[in-house]
Amino acid sequence: MARLPGDPAAVARPWFGFGGMSAGRLIVWRHGRTEWNLQDKIQGQADIPLDAVGVAQARAAAARLASLAPTRLFASDLQRAASTAGELAALTGLKIEYDEALREIDVDDWAGLTMAELAAVNPEAATRIRSGEPQRRGSNGETIEEVAERFADALSRISSEGSSEDTIVIATHGLAARVGICLFLGIPQANWPAFGGLANCNWVSLLPGRAGWRIEEWNAGSLPEPVMSDDPQR
Repeated sequence: MARLPGDPAAVARPWFGFGGMSAGRLIVWRHGRTEWNLQDKIQGQADIPLDAVGVAQARAAAARLASLAPTRLFASDLQRAASTAGELAALTGLKIEYDEALREIDVDDWAGLTMAELAAVNPEAATRIRSGEPQRRGSNGETIEEVAERFADALSRISSEGSSEDTIVIATHGLAARVGICLFLGIPQANWPAFGGLANCNWVSLLPGRAGWRIEEWNAGSLPEPVMSDDPQR
């Protein structure tokens, strides 16, 4: 049966890669902190840089990830993810492979709003987001289902290009990573909220198994600060 973009009934199926599983490990790494993260603003695809704390977070996390001997390094082309990847590139000599499919969810004209501000101007949308109901972000942005499809496609493609000896690091964004990984693993959408958001510069490690990819670590890293509420597209 054909799948339609954003169709919630179409997302509860496994993603094992287009050419079979090849990479030995995938590490999906959220970017360091930005000023908008600190202010709890919705970032989406607004190109906000790391702040000083975010740079320090990226350097500390990169030192840990370098010890895993990564062999390839991908990144969203938004500067907060690209700069995070740059810290690992500096330690390993890896070339960063940029991919627009790894960007955060497109929130269109919601970028720069806090969730409280969104609730003031569009209370129905804010309520639907908090309750997990379908909701397109902004006037012409993406839905959760659409960004999950985009990100899961990228994981399938990246993993199938690797070899069993590869440890591939992917520097990206919190919401896109969370829902994209869930879809990639074949987790039904109703269960996605059970997987918490990633703290800045923490990561998810995935390993291939007999029946598909499996989670080795979730929200791993050395940064214990809490994730902001509602995972607001950051």
